[in-house]
Formats: sequence, structure tokens, C-alpha cells
Amino acid sequence: MDIDERINDLQSRLAFQDDTIQALNDALVAQQRLLERVQLQVAALIKRQDEMSPQFGIADDEAPPPHY
Repeated sequence: MDIDERINDLQSRLAFQDDTIQALNDALVAQQRLLERVQLQVAALIKRQDEMSPQFGIADDEAPPPHY
């Protein structure tokens, strides 16, 4: 294998690795956006539960019944 073939092989590998890194980065960005949306939804649900708890007489410090 001469030097030109080796350089071409290395350039080909580098291009493939660049594509792979970009694809992984894109997937990571998409997952981060999804995680942020889920965190916002969970925060909204917690807030909603806290707002509705007094309406139904649910106290945070209520102990479960003895049969639990």
C-alpha cells in the first residue's frame, strides 16, 4: 500500500467519522429538547396537583391507613 492509498483511506475514515459524530450530536440535541419538554410538563403537573390538593382535602402530611 503506497502513501497515496493510505492518505485516501485515512481521509475516507475521517469523513465517515465526521458524519457519525454529526449524527450522534443531532440525536443528542433532539433528546435534550425532549427531556426539557418532559421536565416542563412534570413541573406543570406538580404545580397543578399542588393547586388542586386543597380542593379535595388532600394533606401532604396525612399518614396512610394502618392496613397499608
